[in-house]
Amino acid sequence: MDMKKPFETIVVEHSVTILRVCRAVVGWHDAEDAWSETFLSALRTYPDLPSDANVEAWLVTIAHRKAVDIIRKQRRTDRSLTLPSDRTSTTSTSGSTNHDLWDSVQSLPDKQRQAVAYHYIVGLPYVDIARILGGSADAARRAAADGVRNLRKTINDVEEEGARK
Repeated sequence: MDMKKPFETIVVEHSVTILRVCRAVVGWHDAEDAWSETFLSALRTYPDLPSDANVEAWLVTIAHRKAVDIIRKQRRTDRSLTLPSDRTSTTSTSGSTNHDLWDSVQSLPDKQRQAVAYHYIVGLPYVDIARILGGSADAARRAAADGVRNLRKTINDVEEEGARK
């Protein structure tokens, strides 16, 4: 008999990854709200999740939907999508934080930002990303590649500007 892990274990195992995904998709200001909404929704539906399901992909799908809801709400209220200057967080992640990189990720177009986050932060295959975003695996791969190319260009531009100073 295949037993599912307790939900608390799922939260512990995937909380940091889901927070990073939320930060990449909605920015620092709203990431904790998206994270909380993700796990509240997951808690309600976890009992019905098949025991052989890919839990990480399932959580990323929920996080994606919660992030899209936040973005839509922001656009309806004409609120700027720029990040606030105060980026303090009550939910920490290990390691140092490169705010310039996060800012660059946040400036990517939605599909590119999401594909980069889901593939490079979570490690999901393009087939799963295609299911989350809608479209084909090739389109997801292209969006991630374009996003990485744009990030490299932004980083190179910043380095060149710093060298001129």
